[in-house]
Amino acid sequence: MHTQATQSNTPADSSVFPAHQTLSRQVMSSREIAELTGKRHDNVKRTIDTLVGDRVINSPQIEENPASVGRPGKHYLIGKRDSFVVVAQLSPEFTARLVDRWQELEEQASPRIPANYAEALQLAADQARENSRLLGVIQLQAPKVAAIRRLAAAEGAICITDAAKQLGIPPSKLFDWLQTNRWIYRRGGSTRWIAMEPRIRSGFLKHKVTALKPDTETGVERAAFQPLVTPKGLAVLAEKNIGAAQ
Repeated sequence: MHTQATQSNTPADSSVFPAHQTLSRQVMSSREIAELTGKRHDNVKRTIDTLVGDRVINSPQIEENPASVGRPGKHYLIGKRDSFVVVAQLSPEFTARLVDRWQELEEQASPRIPANYAEALQLAADQARENSRLLGVIQLQAPKVAAIRRLAAAEGAICITDAAKQLGIPPSKLFDWLQTNRWIYRRGGSTRWIAMEPRIRSGFLKHKVTALKPDTETGVERAAFQPLVTPKGLAVLAEKNIGAAQ
C-alpha cells in the first residue's frame, strides 16, 4: 500500500513494493491483494476488471512493476473502499485479514501520540534536542547571513575605515586584524598601507592610486596607494565575525 499523487509512484508498506512517504492518497497494489488472499495476481486483476466493467468499483490506476519485483508486467492501484470489494469477491474469509492490514498501515501513518506520561516526556525531550540542533544551524549560518546583507549594502570598493563601519567594529581593530592576517602591510619607513598581492588577486582588496607631485629633486613621477575593500572582501570579513574576536 502507498499514498498516491498525480504521477504514479511505487507503493509503500508492502513486502513487494518499497515505502514512499511523499504522496497524499493511500492505495494498495493488486499484487499485495494477491499476497493477502493467496490468489494468483492475474486472477486478482481479472476480478478487478470484471468489477470495473460492472461499475461496482472505480477504474484503477495502472503502473509498471518496479525493478525490485524482478519481472516485467503491470499492477493495479486500488483505493481502500474498492480493495474491500475486491477481496470480498475473491475470498470472503480473507476480508478480515485485509481489514487488519489497513489498520496496520493507517497506524503506521498516524502521528505519534504518547500513551503515558513517560512517553510524553521522551517525546518532549526528542523535540527539544531537534529544536536545539536547528538553533545551532541558525547560529552557524548567522555570520554568512550578515555577510550577505553587508555585501548587498556595499556599493563598490570602500576604504578600510568605511569597511569597519559596515562591519560595526572600530577602524583600529580592523587595521590590526588585516595586518595580522596578511591582508595589508607597510613598506619600511612608510606610514602608508599597501594591499597584499594575494588579496588583490583573490578580489578581496584593490588599490586606489592617486598621482602625487613629481619628486622635487629627481623629477620622478610619484603615486600613493590606498587599499580599498571590495564587496567580495567585505563579505569574507563579515563571515569571519571580527567584532567577536578579543
